[in-house]
Amino acid sequence: MIRTRFTEDFGIDHPILCGGMTGLGTAELISAVANSGALGFLTALTQPTPEDLAKEIARTRELTDDPFGVNLTILPTIHPIPYDEYRGVIVESGITVVETAGADPGPHMPDFRAAGIKVIHKATSVRHALAAERRGVDAISIDGFECAGHPGEDDVPGLVLIPAAVRSLSIPVIASGGIANGQGLVAALALGASAVNMGTRFMATTEAPIHQNVKAQIVKNSERDTVLVLREFRNTARVVRNTISEQIVEISAREGATFDDIAELASGVRGRTKVLVEGNVEDGMWWAGQTQGLIHDIATVQEVVNRIVADAEQIIGNLSSLVE
Repeated sequence: MIRTRFTEDFGIDHPILCGGMTGLGTAELISAVANSGALGFLTALTQPTPEDLAKEIARTRELTDDPFGVNLTILPTIHPIPYDEYRGVIVESGITVVETAGADPGPHMPDFRAAGIKVIHKATSVRHALAAERRGVDAISIDGFECAGHPGEDDVPGLVLIPAAVRSLSIPVIASGGIANGQGLVAALALGASAVNMGTRFMATTEAPIHQNVKAQIVKNSERDTVLVLREFRNTARVVRNTISEQIVEISAREGATFDDIAELASGVRGRTKVLVEGNVEDGMWWAGQTQGLIHDIATVQEVVNRIVADAEQIIGNLSSLVE
């Protein structure tokens, strides 16, 4: 068993996390992650209302006795989100660990601190990680350029970003982006991280609540099958290369283009409905990282975690033979 500062501080068996993923962070997947000895996060805003989040937390507890957390992503939206109410549900439900992402977690910290909740903040740069540390978070999940979703605007890959964050921070660092196997776990530990966070790898699992066509496409795709969209609007996102994302790139590059020109194509509702639910993998924008090139099967969460840990332990043992 691999023990790190993070596994000790957060009371989990393996230094592996499944961070919040919109549309995927539900009871089926997150309870399976918890039962595997890793740490998973329900995605609060996947639930339409705070009351629905309370029900999803209760449903997850029916499926696991092991620790799990809730992701609260703080972003500007067209329609106001009752963040205070979602935070209240998290506190009242007795959740012990929260993953925050997006904007400054500071306004939420007093309530989380008062409830004894540990906070992991996801950042895409060292400067943002340091700001979150000053706010009192307990760990940083640092997102390298390889990741699915929003890698920030600095384009720094994990091989540089992880040790830079470790050197600058005094709290545990979780390596996020570009990791899908035991080799990635060992590399992250060698760079100074205390754990790894995976998203795309957990999408290609039996328990992931998405269409089988999506899982099969992830296995089929290579590390080249992603594209960066929304760069022109300083909201860079890494998504799967398909008909829709290529259209978004082409339209966005036109002189005078605005977000309104691609809003319908980039709609999250469209991606979740057309792709994740209906399985039309070419008919919406959907998220996956460059780790697609490292994923070669659809397996249960338990099988994925067991394999990663076993491979990592073997690699660590083999590396010791290189030192005389």
